[in-house]
Amino acid sequence: MKKNAGIALAVTVTAAVLGSAPSASAGTGHSYGGPVVTDVTTAAKFDYAAGEIPENITANPDGSVTLSMLGSCAVCERTHGPQLMRISPSGERTVLVTGQVSEAISGNTRGSDGTVYYSVWAPGNAARNGVYALREDGAPQRIAALPADSGPNGLAIDAAGRTLYIADSLKGIIWSVPASGGSATPWLTDPALAPVPTEALPIGANGLRFHNGALWVSNFNKGTLLRIPVTTTGTAGPIRLVAGGLPNIDDLSFLTPRSDVVFAAQNGSSSNNGPDRIVVIYPNGTYKPVLTSADGLASPSATAVRGDRLYITDGGVPEPHDAKLQTGRINFAALLAGAAH
Repeated sequence: MKKNAGIALAVTVTAAVLGSAPSASAGTGHSYGGPVVTDVTTAAKFDYAAGEIPENITANPDGSVTLSMLGSCAVCERTHGPQLMRISPSGERTVLVTGQVSEAISGNTRGSDGTVYYSVWAPGNAARNGVYALREDGAPQRIAALPADSGPNGLAIDAAGRTLYIADSLKGIIWSVPASGGSATPWLTDPALAPVPTEALPIGANGLRFHNGALWVSNFNKGTLLRIPVTTTGTAGPIRLVAGGLPNIDDLSFLTPRSDVVFAAQNGSSSNNGPDRIVVIYPNGTYKPVLTSADGLASPSATAVRGDRLYITDGGVPEPHDAKLQTGRINFAALLAGAAH
């Protein structure tokens, strides 16, 4: 009980201090004292050759996590459909959904009623591309179609649970969809969301989170983290650059529901254009690496936070294809020390 109370107090203090820190348009790497993440372990290992390539993660209230598995891989002798998988606190695995070969299950998120929403990226297939819902008492169904040439990736739900937002990695668009289902509408189209066509892997808007009245989105090619307010009418406010200089920034999560401190994955080995690392990004735009390949990272693609626990998905793209789920413990004192700089 004393240990849990200490953790709760640390979360509250950290949220109050870091959530009110000033903001800036860009950041640089700094070297603050003390490890921010400790006790890193492998919570689950996956079979890369069987298409178990974790891409996205949601931490659930019951202690489980929901993972998006990409499926087919170019180096495999066989191809496999993508999966949506739940892992219990004890490590038990349950496959919730299996998709079709040649498509990917990319983003996933959870509604307050337990509905799991996920995006299916089915290149060129208008009959499959889009947003899906898996309700607790039903079968999965597509609730919104997306154009065949779009690239649905990160997925977020607003605080009221009424609207889903989808990061389109190919078209530089954030789409909106009613959580109950309906037509997908371009919520925001902007060059800041677009990929860089000359990159080996042209990926723009990637990770997406709804947080404190705004959408936070990463641009993989441009190495930027952006904040876009959602106005009272539901439209997009002005885009603010939170941090730049983060090549191959992938998915992200927040320290607490109140704090604007971000844990983001840099998936360097996916295109050999940057480091494999997890960075903590402060509200003033400064950032620091907290985990690297020396900690076992292998194509880190996403993070999630529950209490003092950080979860990391590793796609395992480079040989020996070490696909896995890692966990570590967040050192709140080191986070506070970093915010003071």
